[in-house]
Amino acid sequence: MPARPTDVTSPAVDVAKVASLAALVGVMIPLLILPLASIFLFGTSKGLDAFWSALTEPAALFSLKLSVATSTATTLFNLLFGLFAAYVLTKYSFPGRNTVTILISLPTAIPTAVVGFALLLLWGPYGLLGRYLVGTDIRVMFTTAAIILANVFVTFPLAFGTIKPVLESLDRVYEDAAETIGATRWQTFRHVTLPALRGALITGALLTFARSIGEFGSTILVSGNLTLRTQTAPLYIFTKFNEGDVEGANAVAIVLALLSFGIFSLIFLAKERFERR
Repeated sequence: MPARPTDVTSPAVDVAKVASLAALVGVMIPLLILPLASIFLFGTSKGLDAFWSALTEPAALFSLKLSVATSTATTLFNLLFGLFAAYVLTKYSFPGRNTVTILISLPTAIPTAVVGFALLLLWGPYGLLGRYLVGTDIRVMFTTAAIILANVFVTFPLAFGTIKPVLESLDRVYEDAAETIGATRWQTFRHVTLPALRGALITGALLTFARSIGEFGSTILVSGNLTLRTQTAPLYIFTKFNEGDVEGANAVAIVLALLSFGIFSLIFLAKERFERR
């Protein structure tokens, strides 16, 4: 009996899928892709030698180093505080717990310029606390410490916000088992709870660092924007652009853009790795 011919039908085109992807790319091109591409296109338009010369200016290098140093200090503080706050608010029940959670999360809703102004009203020469430092050798505003204070305030909720949900979702069976065999609260936290938070800790640290290194609104008020003293990378970009030195501003902007891309790539890679476990 002869074999019957097989009907070959081409798969139907998913119009909704194609239209959705086209709309997604269409929105991303003018709002995200082109602005980022313009930084790199302009930065290399005069050759890599011109880019490298602008990047190796003493003020440019200083601003990048200062941003990395202050962002690292901010990340370490907020990571430790976020872990501590998340543990306390997860493990203990007490009156006002929700209020404390709201206060920790509040900086996400406050404009950064308001943060800088508030710090000036507190630590400035005429501030609530700063007035008592006048005439002493202690200075807070217009120093590196002021930059760290501003960054800590702005990034306060980031590490906390990534750690707390993971703590809340942890199965208490393992902690209870550790306590049953005689482990102290510290030993249980160190050997059971902390390893389970590695992914959240890494994500929180990277998010805090990325947010800190790009902070502008609060630092321009509290740092004084002093060249080779308190000028961070975003302030350097702002200053150079105002001076008409677009090449100098663009060189540092490229570094910050690449650094941000690298940080968020690490976040996604770390998230996928820990989710597979």
